[in-house]
Amino acid sequence: MAPVTVITGGSRGIGAATARRLAHQGHDIAFCYRRDHHSARQVLADIHATGRRGIALAVDTTDPDQVTGLFDAAADLGDLTGLVNNAGVTSPIGPITDLRVDDLRTVVEVNLVGYVLCAQQAARRMNTGGAVVNVSSAAATLGGPGEYIHYAAVKAATDTLTIGLAKELAPRGIRVNAVAPGIIRTDIHAVSGMPDRPERAADRIPLGRAGDATEVAGAIAFLLGPDASYTTGAVLRVAGGL
Repeated sequence: MAPVTVITGGSRGIGAATARRLAHQGHDIAFCYRRDHHSARQVLADIHATGRRGIALAVDTTDPDQVTGLFDAAADLGDLTGLVNNAGVTSPIGPITDLRVDDLRTVVEVNLVGYVLCAQQAARRMNTGGAVVNVSSAAATLGGPGEYIHYAAVKAATDTLTIGLAKELAPRGIRVNAVAPGIIRTDIHAVSGMPDRPERAADRIPLGRAGDATEVAGAIAFLLGPDASYTTGAVLRVAGGL
């Protein structure tokens, strides 16, 4: 039986790269996205081109009923073996004094509440073991001063969620880890109002460049796979030295 993995936020960026990577490694994939139907269709076509099965659903991961629907759909592919908690948002870059309450609430809802709801569904359905990978951020330990302290704080909560879940679910053979990307070339920077941020930040990254989504996908695939069979509760930094 092929592994069955759910990926949230799978139409673009790290999620899309992970979907393609895992399909090439033999996973059947159920992924969700919010609005970009065109990109979702492209990712789904790439999954099918590998010979694997795939499902793509438009889902709001902050809605418990829609999250349940995503995991119900994934069950049509077989027993769930993996979850990649990736769906995330940021808000316009700026100092804490300019932060709008609506943006704060959205960042908390998507990046924390959504992760918890998806992890809860995975924990309920992984009856024969499995693996969860939460996508955190290097900002969790850097703090995001002057840019997005609220986002960094929520990603620190992701790390805590990872550690707690790892300890709670280990007796059931479910491993829980996280990746903490640094500055990666994805569309998320456009949402923050600084689409060229990866290029601007290159000189302060020890490796001298921003990362690529495929490099994060490789770390996620490792944590989901058998080579990480004794790894749980870890936060793997993929940040070029930041």
